[in-house]
Amino acid sequence: MKVLSVNQIREADKYTIENEPIESIDLMERAVRKVFEWLYRRTPREKTIKIFCGMGNNGGDGLAVARMLNEQEMVPQVFMVRHSDRMSHDCEVNYYRLVNETKVPMFDILGEDDFPNVGPDDVVVDAIFGSGLNRPPQGMTADLIAFLNQSRAIRVAIDVPSGLFADQPSALGFIFKADYTLSFQFPKLAFLFPENDPYVGRFEILDIGLHPRYIEEVETRNLLTVKAMVKPILHTRTKYSHKGTYGHALLIAGSEGKTGAALLGAKACLRTGVGLLSVHLPKMAQLPLQTAIPEAMIDGDESETCFTMFKGLDAYSAVGVGPGLGKADETQRALKRLIQEVQVPLVMDADALNILSENPIWLAFLPAKTILTPHSKEFERLVGKTTTSFERLEKQRELSVKNNIIIVLKGAHTSITMPNGTCFFNTTGNPGMATAGSGDVLTGIILSLLAQRYSPEEAAVLGVYLHGLAGDLATEEMGQEALIAGDIVEHLGKAYGALRAK
Repeated sequence: MKVLSVNQIREADKYTIENEPIESIDLMERAVRKVFEWLYRRTPREKTIKIFCGMGNNGGDGLAVARMLNEQEMVPQVFMVRHSDRMSHDCEVNYYRLVNETKVPMFDILGEDDFPNVGPDDVVVDAIFGSGLNRPPQGMTADLIAFLNQSRAIRVAIDVPSGLFADQPSALGFIFKADYTLSFQFPKLAFLFPENDPYVGRFEILDIGLHPRYIEEVETRNLLTVKAMVKPILHTRTKYSHKGTYGHALLIAGSEGKTGAALLGAKACLRTGVGLLSVHLPKMAQLPLQTAIPEAMIDGDESETCFTMFKGLDAYSAVGVGPGLGKADETQRALKRLIQEVQVPLVMDADALNILSENPIWLAFLPAKTILTPHSKEFERLVGKTTTSFERLEKQRELSVKNNIIIVLKGAHTSITMPNGTCFFNTTGNPGMATAGSGDVLTGIILSLLAQRYSPEEAAVLGVYLHGLAGDLATEEMGQEALIAGDIVEHLGKAYGALRAK
């Protein structure tokens, strides 16, 4: 799914109006019908719906919703937020439709004295400002938003929470705090960043039937990874295939006190479908691996405690390095040699990234399309601190393009930047996955896909999606608090099944 800018969404509206063709007011009616249906399905009849409407098209959306609710014998209350002397054309049309065709109670808000009581059993609908807002709310509207945010009502924003900028950093103190945001046709880029989560809540995309030709042809650097995009990536296994068909992976992991990271990565690699797996380990970790995962082969290090060397790489179709690796001096020297000699797809995580951040010149020598999988702190060590997620995304994109690498920045809506500047935002996963070892599991998954000869781009996007989906399925059984990284591994089979299902 494409993530479009505000200007592109305006162009989509314009293209639809001209090429469907359809009047602007009728396109608004079609969009609002989706909001009405969402509210009507979910709102108990005993609740009062209070709709706060601005003077622009977002206010027109709210007025039309009120009319549609009234047609179904629900009686909302409408509050006109008079922040301007004039309404937009479509807002005005819907205002007079509501006045002339219904007896919906309507109230003007000109100042703080006009703020209504909002109880915990109410539903507040925000239709004050839309995505076209270009400066923070001020004066009476800022006070109203703060007032509504203090209520215990269920809060629903139409298209975008009032005060939130879709394509740039927002003034975070002046935004409507929605429990649900109902976005027309496309998600907004701002919805995908952690600092905006308290304002966006859970966002849902409402298909309002914008012209498919425009959607197909418009170019964007930002995409939301959904099942329909990921499912076609999956390879189909053939009847006469054998273990060699599905690749031989090498996982370089583990050091004294960190054997568990190697075990988790190895289990995940095997569960994701690799044909053969060798794990390079220091001597002290070899017996635990052989005991816990007999399906994996040992590629032993000469050191008792850490990674110091490796043998030939010709036998392997992909290499993963980093989980539990440690940062010993001899480990750093061995990693440098690995970067210089590896000729197959490479994924780097954890301590491999920490070593890389201390030796930034090595970035230029990484094989083309190497996959880095940092969490936020590891990424900060690579590029320095950033003040907003918009800035962080641009630094991530810049690093991918400059060094011809793929960066998987882990977190809610994990962002995956490609060497051509495209970014994929993931849609699976949940807070229960914020647990030790979850990243090691992801490394094993991506390594397995690389070894099975998925392209690096496919391995990154599919691997992150599968990882999150397995975590979601595990959470359904375990709950978020009880989830541990091993549960993600054990649900990879179900994740494949869910992804293949119709």
